[in-house]
Amino acid sequence: MSHMELEIQNHIAIVTMHYGENRLNPRFLESFNDMLDRIEHETEATALVVTSAHEKIFCNGIDLAWLIPVVKSGDIKSVKDYIYMLNRSMRRLVLYPLLTVAAINGHAFAGGAVMSSCFDFRFMRAERGFFCLPEVNLGVPFTPGMTAVLGKAIPRFMLEDLEYSGKRLTPGQCEQYHIITKACPMETLMQEVLLFAGNLNKRREIVQALKQEMNKDIVRVLDVEDPERIESGWDKWFTDQVA
Repeated sequence: MSHMELEIQNHIAIVTMHYGENRLNPRFLESFNDMLDRIEHETEATALVVTSAHEKIFCNGIDLAWLIPVVKSGDIKSVKDYIYMLNRSMRRLVLYPLLTVAAINGHAFAGGAVMSSCFDFRFMRAERGFFCLPEVNLGVPFTPGMTAVLGKAIPRFMLEDLEYSGKRLTPGQCEQYHIITKACPMETLMQEVLLFAGNLNKRREIVQALKQEMNKDIVRVLDVEDPERIESGWDKWFTDQVA
């Protein structure tokens, strides 16, 4: 089975991620970006919905089982290439010419929370799953671009609380703080998401123009500040953790 399953319903492209815990490694990111290419260039969809096949997890963040051996091997070039790949994936999502909805049907931890923040809208399964930024406990700070993306989805006071404490938010709390549009029972999650996405049939060129303006500050951080930080030794945080 492909890592990404595509279904088209009217103007909605529905992607189901079939990659275990959907941890972010180069293979996952390549498959995900290939799917974005396919939808953009081979369909006429105007809305994108992404969910997970995993019963408990939407996305569990950076794949440390892949990354740590690379760091231990001293292959810093591959570490940097990977961070740039994450950067390009975030940029792609915040400028994607379709309106995007994350149907978060389980945990969104660390990089998974960042990934979900790239979407235009988020819904979450009500009875299972936490939204969490544990990097302060892991000893690895976010890149400037990751922080900028998180700021798009999370109110400043709550982003500070999440980043500095590493606390977990329930779906109900995420709805309370307007991080998500709605927390829904699992049996109605996709129904609610598809009903919402049904009203997002907007012209791609207009959507893209709006996103270029709305997200221009995020794109500037991704394009300018991230490379400066990466090249100045951001990978050191990973190497220090496994030394």
